[in-house]
Amino acid sequence: MEFSINLSVPEKTAADCLVLPVFGTQLSTLAAGLDKDGWLAETCNELGDSVGSTLYIPLPGRRVLLVQLGDEKKLNADALRKAALAAAKALVAGKSTSADIFLAIAAAKTLGLKDAVAIIAQALVFESYRFVQFKSEPEVAPVLTAVNIAVSKKSEVEKAEHGLQAGVALGHGMNLTRDLGNLPGNICTPTYLANAAHLLAASYKMKCTVLEKPEMEALGMGSFLSVAQGSIEPPKLICLEYQGGKKSEKPVVLVGKGITFDSGGISLKPGLDMDEMKFDMCGAATVMGVIRAIAEQGLPINVVGVIPTCENMPSGKAVKPGDIVTSMSGQTIEILNTDAEGRLILCDALTYVARYEPELVIDIATLTGAIIIGLGNVASGLFTTNDQLADDLIKASNETGDKTWRMPLWDDYQEQLKSNFADMANIGGRAAGSITAAAFLSRFTKEYTWAHLDIAGVAHKSGAAKGATGRPVPLLVEFLTQRAAAKKK
Repeated sequence: MEFSINLSVPEKTAADCLVLPVFGTQLSTLAAGLDKDGWLAETCNELGDSVGSTLYIPLPGRRVLLVQLGDEKKLNADALRKAALAAAKALVAGKSTSADIFLAIAAAKTLGLKDAVAIIAQALVFESYRFVQFKSEPEVAPVLTAVNIAVSKKSEVEKAEHGLQAGVALGHGMNLTRDLGNLPGNICTPTYLANAAHLLAASYKMKCTVLEKPEMEALGMGSFLSVAQGSIEPPKLICLEYQGGKKSEKPVVLVGKGITFDSGGISLKPGLDMDEMKFDMCGAATVMGVIRAIAEQGLPINVVGVIPTCENMPSGKAVKPGDIVTSMSGQTIEILNTDAEGRLILCDALTYVARYEPELVIDIATLTGAIIIGLGNVASGLFTTNDQLADDLIKASNETGDKTWRMPLWDDYQEQLKSNFADMANIGGRAAGSITAAAFLSRFTKEYTWAHLDIAGVAHKSGAAKGATGRPVPLLVEFLTQRAAAKKK
């Protein structure tokens, strides 16, 4: 799909389809030149009044897609995002090859033109996504190939183009995350992820380093390697370094859990829905999607992505409940449940990243089913003891609609991790499962500012809509964008 930003008026456009905003029951003034006989205004009464309702109307030589934006005085980013996704879905599913979209003009007054264009562009890239590479009879591809996002003044083109670049980059990052998440476990192995990281690095001139098992053994990553020992697939520790800022600036480090398939190990999971454990590497996929998005924009900030990746499988070599392992930090761990493996690979990665002298570290992981019990599929769980970092992440969440909710991380929960035989156990019992998992990770993050995002509820959907969502890429890209902007001031 090719995008453009041009000065445009509805009655003079050559596009197959015009996308026009409606506020409540009022057709926008943008359509006045098309509606000389009042027919469009009359027909728009058939459009639903809920934000995101759409209605196709045929006109001589073209089609009009009306999109409900709701009350003009209450228009905000969430409303435009919902309307843009609905419009994009209708366009992609339609028969038009080109479209002229006038939503940004209508939303610019309250949201700003750059942000409005970014939301629309991201929606179009997101809704154009299809995962069909394993189907013998591929679905019919969308025919929409050219989209113009209209502006009302020539002086607005440059600002809108910045928004377009940001929105398209975010869409591409989310779609990379979705692609990696949707791949089956027999394809997306740790080696596949490492090769994908090398390809990403080559595309954007980044540094990519992959540590193999012997190097991890030399570093003393006994916790990480204990998870990997039951599989024939070799583990990898992937390090991507994006340098968009000054060399002297400390990096933000993102650590993504990369269990490419999680059987539970000896503590075997129930068979129902076990196929969805291919999504247990969505933290890793998020890191790669975020780095793709910021690299495509050329964001002026330094970011390091670290991905510990392996399979968790049962075998004669697999780690057993009751085994004790020594982490890279030197702390010993009694493994009471081999299905609590994500924290075992993350703890060594969190120890390893201290060598980057990070400004801060955020780990992203499909870590616990308990967070789904607490927050459902709406919000990711945010854990940190740093109030400023929490505030910054919540601000980015509010800006993007990629919801997160701060959870407690009090020292009281550390009591549940006591072990009679090692420095700690890897689980703390049924109570507060997501919190004790975060409490476990916190023991390996004393050297820097740290936050943990438990994305088990938001990284993928089940049922008829089964698939990776691309979250929380929007949250993290916005967080990094705001951080880069603050450094400029």
